[in-house]
Amino acid sequence: MTYNSKITAKTSSFLKPVMQEHEQALQLCERIRMGLRNEVDLLRIRAYTDWFLTTYLEPHFEIEEKYIFPILGSNARVKRALANHRRIRKLLSCSCENEKVLNLLEEELASHIRFEENVLFREISRAGKLVEIKKLHQAAVSPNEEWEDRFWQA
Repeated sequence: MTYNSKITAKTSSFLKPVMQEHEQALQLCERIRMGLRNEVDLLRIRAYTDWFLTTYLEPHFEIEEKYIFPILGSNARVKRALANHRRIRKLLSCSCENEKVLNLLEEELASHIRFEENVLFREISRAGKLVEIKKLHQAAVSPNEEWEDRFWQA
C-alpha cells in the first residue's frame, strides 16, 4: 500500500493500480530532484519526463478522468484535480529545458498526488461508489525496467 494509510483497505483494493502509478509518479518527482541536484544535463531529464508522460501519466490521467472523478460528479475538488492535470500536462508538454519548469513540475505533481490520495480517494470511499479499476486498467510495467538512461543514479 502507498504511504497514505488514511485510505480504507476496501478503497485501496479497488484503486490499487492507480495508487501504484502514484508511487511511480512520486519516483519521477524524486528522480527530477536528484537529476537537478546532480546537475545532470536538462535534456536527459526532459527526455525521461517526456517518455513518462506518454507511457504512464497520460493513460493514468485518462483512467482518473473517465472512471474515477465522475464518481464524485462535478464538485470543487474534482474541478481542482482536473485543473491540476491541465497544469501538469502543460509543464510536461513545454518544449523548454528550463530548470525552473522541471522544479515546478515535480512540485506540482507531488502536491497533486497528495491531494488525490488524501482528499479525493477518501471522498470516493465515503461515497461508497467504488469502481473496480483493475477491470478497466492494465497494470503498467515499472519505469525502472524500461528506461536505460538512469541519470538519477549519477
